[in-house]
Amino acid sequence: MKVIICGAGQVGWQIARHLSGENNDVTVVDNNPDLVRRAADTLDVQGLAGFASYPDVLDRAGARDADMIIAATYSDEVNIVTCQVAHSVFDIRRKIARLRSQSYLDAIYADLYREEHLPIDVVISPEREVAEAALQRLAAPAAFDTERFLGGRAQLMGLRIAPDCPVINTPLRQLSDLFSTLRVMVLAIRREGRLFAPEAGDQLFAGDEAYVFAPVEDIPRTLEVFGKSERKQERIVIVGGGNIGLAVARALETGPTRIRTKIIERNRKIAEIAADSLERTIVLHGDGLDSALLDEAGISRADSILVVTDDDKTNMLTAVRGKAAGCPMAIALINDPTLVPLLDPLGIDAHINPRATTVSSILRHIRRGGVRAVYSIGDAEGEVIEADVMPTSSLAGAAIREIDFPEGVLVAAVKRGDKILKPGGELRIEAGDVIVIFAMASDVAQVEQLLQVSMDYF
Repeated sequence: MKVIICGAGQVGWQIARHLSGENNDVTVVDNNPDLVRRAADTLDVQGLAGFASYPDVLDRAGARDADMIIAATYSDEVNIVTCQVAHSVFDIRRKIARLRSQSYLDAIYADLYREEHLPIDVVISPEREVAEAALQRLAAPAAFDTERFLGGRAQLMGLRIAPDCPVINTPLRQLSDLFSTLRVMVLAIRREGRLFAPEAGDQLFAGDEAYVFAPVEDIPRTLEVFGKSERKQERIVIVGGGNIGLAVARALETGPTRIRTKIIERNRKIAEIAADSLERTIVLHGDGLDSALLDEAGISRADSILVVTDDDKTNMLTAVRGKAAGCPMAIALINDPTLVPLLDPLGIDAHINPRATTVSSILRHIRRGGVRAVYSIGDAEGEVIEADVMPTSSLAGAAIREIDFPEGVLVAAVKRGDKILKPGGELRIEAGDVIVIFAMASDVAQVEQLLQVSMDYF
C-alpha cells in the first residue's frame, strides 16, 4: 500500500513508523525540513519538505498512484485542504484528517464531510480521543492503562503487580485451573522495561506491569484476583478547563452516577467559558499548582485528580501536589514519552498519551482484514486488534491451537453472537465471530494477513 503522511510531528512519525515497519510504501511530507530529515533518517520512509496542501508538493510525493493520504499537520485548515486536493486533483481513494477545532466536529455539521463537499473519509479528533481516554482511566482507577473492546463489553487493563498480589509467582496456566470460570487473559507483561507476550509457563513477579483482558462482568473478580480493589469515584478535581477538561466534566455531569466535579483553570476567559457550559460543575479560576486553591477545591477529600493542561511539567507537578495533599489517585496528560519513566517514581498513578490515543484511532481505519478497533500499547510496542472473522479468512473453521500464529501473538477473546468466550486451544473459530488478538508490533503484518479475506470472497 502506498501512503502519504502529511505532518512529521509525533503522530505522523508514529503512524509512519507503524506502516513502514509493515513494508508499506510511505512518504512523509512536512514544511519543517528537520522533521522530514528525522523521519527519513530513523524510518524506512521517503521524506519531502514542503507544504502538504500544495498540489505540486503532493504530486512530487507520489499522489498520482497513492492509495491513502493521512493529513495530520498541526493546522485543521491545512488538513482539510490537503484532503480536498488529494480528492479533486489526484483521486486518492482513502483520506484521513486530524481536526482539533470543535467547530469542525459539531454533529450538526456532519454533512460537511461528504464527497461533494469536503471529501474526508475519516475525521480524527485528538481532544475527543483524549477525553474518552481520561474517562476510561477514571472509570478504572486500579489500572494505569485501559481500553474498551467488543462494543464496551470487554476491557483491556494495565495492572501493576504489587508484592502482595495473590497470584504472584504462579504460572499463568494455573490461573485457568484456579479460576476456571473467570474469563481473563494475561496478554502482555512489561518487565524491566521490556514488553513481551507471555507463555503458559511464565509467572508474574512484583514490579511487573501486566496487561489483562476480561469481559466487563468479570472485571470486579479479576481485580480481586490481581490484588486490586475497585474505588468508587464520587469526587473528582480536574485541573485544566480547556476542550479536554470541559469534555470530561460534561460527560461526568450527564453520566449515570452522580459525581461531584470541580475544575481549576488558570485562564480567566477559558474558565468563564467552562462555567457557562456546565451546570453542576464548580469552576475555580487560578493556578492548579497553588496549594491554597487545591485545598479550596477539596483535594484531600477527592477520589481522583485529573490534570490536563497544555504543559507536561505542570501536569506532573500538579499531580504530585494533589497526591501529597491526600488525593489517592492522580492522572496526568503527558505528551512527551521521555517523561513517562518518571511518573512511577513520582507516585503518579496513570497517564494519558494524546499521541498514542490518536495513533490508535488512526490505525483503526488503516488496518485491513475486517479490523474494527486497534489499541497501541506502550511506545508502539504492541497492538490489541479487534476484527470480524470473514467466511474466507484462514481463521474460519480452525481451532486456535491449529492456527499458525507468530510467537508474539495471543487470542484475548472470541465473541460469538451475544456470548464472549474464553479462548482455549480447542476452541474452534467460526465465520461471523469477532476475535480480539494481541500482537507484538513486529507480528502485526502477519496477523493482518491471517485476518484478510481472499479475493474469491468478492
